[in-house]
Amino acid sequence: MKSRRDIKGTIIFSAIWVLIFIAIGIFSTSCPVESAEKNEVSDIRYWSYPDYTRVVINLSGRAEYDHHRLSRPDRLYFDLKGSILKHDLQKNIAVGNGMLKNVRAGQFAENIVRVVLDLDKMQSYKVITMEDPCRLVIDIYGKIQTSSWKKKIVLDPGHGGHDPGAIGPKNLYEKDVVLDIALKLKKILAQDRSLEVFLTRETDIFIPLEQRTAIANSKGADLFISIHANASPRRETKGVETYLLNWTNDEEAMKVAARENAISLKKMKKMNEGRDVLDIMLSDLRRDTKRDESVKLANLVQKNMVNGLNKSYSHIVDLGVKQALFYVLFGAQMPSVLVEVSFISNPLEEKLLAQDSYRVELAQSIASGVSKYVSALPEEQIVAKNGRNIAP
Repeated sequence: MKSRRDIKGTIIFSAIWVLIFIAIGIFSTSCPVESAEKNEVSDIRYWSYPDYTRVVINLSGRAEYDHHRLSRPDRLYFDLKGSILKHDLQKNIAVGNGMLKNVRAGQFAENIVRVVLDLDKMQSYKVITMEDPCRLVIDIYGKIQTSSWKKKIVLDPGHGGHDPGAIGPKNLYEKDVVLDIALKLKKILAQDRSLEVFLTRETDIFIPLEQRTAIANSKGADLFISIHANASPRRETKGVETYLLNWTNDEEAMKVAARENAISLKKMKKMNEGRDVLDIMLSDLRRDTKRDESVKLANLVQKNMVNGLNKSYSHIVDLGVKQALFYVLFGAQMPSVLVEVSFISNPLEEKLLAQDSYRVELAQSIASGVSKYVSALPEEQIVAKNGRNIAP
């Protein structure tokens, strides 16, 4: 397990490289060109909340772009190079939520698609890219009008609906296990009246990865915890581990992230080796303090999960705190971690995960780590949300 000093050192190293690339003016390029054909802009979606909107542009391949903000009228445009519009794409989407008026798309030039966001009262924005499918994610922030003295926690049970996640030797589904653990964890945490707890899903439904983060941001959450069950082709592999968002050269960590991101290990390695990771770090550079808080949260959750389970079970393997590029953590505006609660691919741990008593122990142990993290925060401060400190 890497020490906290090692993790923080890696973070600093990443930030230094981001600043170098900013200095020489490199633009982000995420999805590779698979062929000589033009990239197709196939879909534009958005999720709208009172003070936050996420716009997602789906592309068939290469996602090289320039973007600028213009005034009179206030608008933000993206020029997607080497691209064409899908013939039946909706070219004008009305939003009208006080931050964003419309989203418009057009063939600006033979090889350039221009997507324009007509703005109303936008405070700030940021852009990230994802793969499989290639997509451009634009986060628009308005001004928060209300505040709460309660600390808000968003729990994210992984997978759901048509996506079962990992499946154990006895056909136990990850999506069912993690939903039950998250519901139990919510019930435990909600006993603390100083906490508000939300779930990204409370039933067996599918939610895209980018929408899960959008839900956490829209709630103005203080913490975001994504819950998963691990898997490995080696049936003997077992243990629990906790992740935070950062690049890595650990192949096992990349395998876990590739599975949760639903992309190939080859693409996962390319993300860690290439400019994609710089795009991620660039978009999240201002979150350095929240990244430090994610390290604290991850260590407390991991330590309490291991200690709690070891009281009743002797075989628990502590795989430690690690880091990887999990899509579900991209763009989170609060301390965030991803917890792998056990290996559903391991026959013994699958048997345990099928037991209600083991799920209760997991929920209680994670809750203990979260409670210790929250109790260590200054009483007069709620964690800064989207760059704003809100006092109770």
